[in-house]
Amino acid sequence: MKKAPGPPGYSKVFVETLAKLSRRDEKIVAISAAMLEGTALVNYQKEFTDRCFDVGMCEQHAVTFAAGLALRGMKPVAAIYSTFLQRAYDQIIHDVCLTNVPVTFALDRSGLVGDDGPTHQGAFDIAYLRCLPNMVVMSPKDENELQRMTLTAIEYPGPAAVRFPRGSGEGVPMDEEIEPLPIGKAELVREGEDVALIALGPMVGLSMESAEQLAELRIQAAVLNLRFVKPLDGDIVADLARRCGRIVTIEEGTRMGGMGSAILEFLAERGITGVPVTRLGFPDRFIEHGSPQH
Repeated sequence: MKKAPGPPGYSKVFVETLAKLSRRDEKIVAISAAMLEGTALVNYQKEFTDRCFDVGMCEQHAVTFAAGLALRGMKPVAAIYSTFLQRAYDQIIHDVCLTNVPVTFALDRSGLVGDDGPTHQGAFDIAYLRCLPNMVVMSPKDENELQRMTLTAIEYPGPAAVRFPRGSGEGVPMDEEIEPLPIGKAELVREGEDVALIALGPMVGLSMESAEQLAELRIQAAVLNLRFVKPLDGDIVADLARRCGRIVTIEEGTRMGGMGSAILEFLAERGITGVPVTRLGFPDRFIEHGSPQH
């Protein structure tokens, strides 16, 4: 007996959304650095032969090429693994962020990637991108939010990064008409007064499960889908800090310089004191091989 098909993979959802948007906007182009298969752009290239560029194993050129296209009025989308975009950090800073051009970075394989091992773990993108002026950094909680974020990034008149994990989505209903998200606006997905769980990307689902378990102990946890690491939705973070009195941040990335660090920095800048913050994320070491579930 055949198994029922599971939820679509994040890479597939991203590319299908990109194709849908490209059919109505001829300025959208896709760029890959020798990873058409890995980033699921193979079928996109077949449909948009003259708008999909594989520049070979040279992420530096991919980013500079994207910046040049953006300067000429195009809407380039650079689909690159999180770990491989590290190779082009200088180009992200000087060619994209300094000139403030509308380049979309689709960061595939963000977070844990399992058996590919320490060279491929997408552990550092939050930390290395959120410190850059003009950059918007976002991560979807599910595949429907991914398609909305893809449109949001492409429409944004500056650099924007969408980080999404390897593997399948959550199996949520998909919007037929895609609407962009307001830049820097978080989503409160569960009310609570005892502790605030601030989560990013696929960690939102895990946080909801944790909140249900806490409710059995008569602890009411609020769950915030942060959506945007930068810009941060400071108003809702400040409100949760004052109402709940304690915060737990949950991210699939390094704790040093990550989303939890952004929350701590914000609270310090606002002068919000006496609110303990527990940060859950990757430790200060390289993550070895193994299943993300473990």
